[in-house]
Amino acid sequence: MTTTGFSRRGFLAGLGAVGAATALGGCVTSTGSQAAGGSASGPVTLQSNLSAPSAKAAMQALVDSFNKKGGTQASLNTVASETFRTQLPTYLTSANPPDVLTWYAGSVARSYAGKNLLLDVSEVWNGLAGYSDALKQLSTDSGKQIFIPASYYFWGMFYRKSNFAKWGVTAPTTWAEFLQVCETIKSKGVTPIGLGADNSTPWVASGWFDYLNVRINGANYHRELLAGKHSFADPQVHKVFDQWKTALPYFDPKGTALSFQDATTNLLQGRTGMMLIGTFLLDTTPKEDVDDIDFFRFPIVDPNMPLVEEAPTDGFYASAHTQRKPQTLEFLKYLTTVEAQEAYLKSSAGSSLPANSTAKDSGTPLITKGKEMLNKAADLTQFFNRDSSDALQPTADAALIKFIQHPEQIDSILTDWQSAAKKVWTS
Repeated sequence: MTTTGFSRRGFLAGLGAVGAATALGGCVTSTGSQAAGGSASGPVTLQSNLSAPSAKAAMQALVDSFNKKGGTQASLNTVASETFRTQLPTYLTSANPPDVLTWYAGSVARSYAGKNLLLDVSEVWNGLAGYSDALKQLSTDSGKQIFIPASYYFWGMFYRKSNFAKWGVTAPTTWAEFLQVCETIKSKGVTPIGLGADNSTPWVASGWFDYLNVRINGANYHRELLAGKHSFADPQVHKVFDQWKTALPYFDPKGTALSFQDATTNLLQGRTGMMLIGTFLLDTTPKEDVDDIDFFRFPIVDPNMPLVEEAPTDGFYASAHTQRKPQTLEFLKYLTTVEAQEAYLKSSAGSSLPANSTAKDSGTPLITKGKEMLNKAADLTQFFNRDSSDALQPTADAALIKFIQHPEQIDSILTDWQSAAKKVWTS
């Protein structure tokens, strides 16, 4: 949703501004008269879900930098993220759609591409420099590119450096060391692990499932499981929850009743010791506290398992029904440039990495550390709903929250999860 990024964080950014979705939910459609060659006049329309003030300002800076070039122009329309999520199918199936839309890579994009709703942007990718083969593969469906990556971010166990120093603990590497750190923090009268997975942000719990699954079963199994090739009731999945159960005594007992934002406040105020979250944490952290924030890699469970990290990638795709195809491709080409990505990051909270490897990131020690972690990873996953589907995410939310609250019911939870997931896979 997580940047600021173009969806996971965009999802978070929009939470406070969600409105009722009607018709096109505030969509700016492709208006203007038809020009010669079947191309509509008027600016390229960009529909964005980034509604937090800083994110919206960053997107406007990006559009302004394009418009200053002269010639083709672009206009920005911003709606709350949940409105955007609900109305996205309407946007893409409209006969008069927005030309370009913010969202994210992964299964959702491929699903829309499979329905011929996304514009083939292979022309933009031809000869494109500064983008890795991994990003191109992530942006490809059926041999053609359908997505333009703009930024990506990482997840980790975040904490305050001053608090760790005060409690006499250091960042752990292994699961055993992690549990020992939890025990020490608990002995100081502090809840070791924050969560923030209430009804508004229940998907935060999926970060724990994703990481434990790739640490125990590997990235390939994880992706296959989320694609329906394995059962959530399999013994391999049970191992994930058996491992998770050893950390549950250290979780905030109110963690499933707090939003991500409230859990962040608890972390900053020292009521909890650490929190598994994405770098969008920094977007809601007061500037005076940012330098005191650090993170460590999610602990190693099986030393023989290649290290995999979560690196959700956000960006843009275009409607296959755009009436401004040449202008849209021109705008998308600009969005891949160093100039565009630095214009965006300069106006954002600086918590993301540019997809173009030659563009400068914020250069802060924390972001540099995260970039090095991702560069050394054996593989990169996106996030539960991105590697599966938005339709499967609620099944995970229900199962994981119930597990955190009632771990003794794990057998029935996994059975029920598989039943719910099967309905999604077969629908």
